[in-house]
Amino acid sequence: MKKHDLVYLTEDASHDTAIEDINREAFGPGRFAKTAARIREQGPHDRQLSFICADDGETIASVRMTPVLAGCVNAHLLGPLAVRPSHQGRGIGRELVRIAVEAARRKGSEGVILVGDPPYYQPLGFEPVPYGALVFPGPVNPARVLVVPMGDEIPARIAGTIGWRASD
Repeated sequence: MKKHDLVYLTEDASHDTAIEDINREAFGPGRFAKTAARIREQGPHDRQLSFICADDGETIASVRMTPVLAGCVNAHLLGPLAVRPSHQGRGIGRELVRIAVEAARRKGSEGVILVGDPPYYQPLGFEPVPYGALVFPGPVNPARVLVVPMGDEIPARIAGTIGWRASD
């Protein structure tokens, strides 16, 4: 059995091609039609809060964080999160989420928002955003809009339009 040498690193430009390949493999050409992609098209993600996992030097997973304004909350949009099929089921995605959320917390983000599968993300600290509280630049299932609030008052403040914001 091959021993895996997993390393988690902050993303840099040298990872771009591998990340694009991983996202293409995970989500296919339809990934650009998703509503969250409309937000990501508005401006760059924050490389300081985006991470990869490498196995013996090969990039096998990534998560990106995009700075957003969610109503009046300075937050980050998590995603895409993708792990190569050969490495799925080992907790790599969960660890990338944990690392990214902690990095956002340290940077002073008021919350980490995503559109995703509640059974996967709720055990990682995400909770539902109040139904219809955020207006996305396209259709989204409100039951899949989740947040890790970085303060007790944050869920009540997440109301209005969500869009890209310049990073601090």
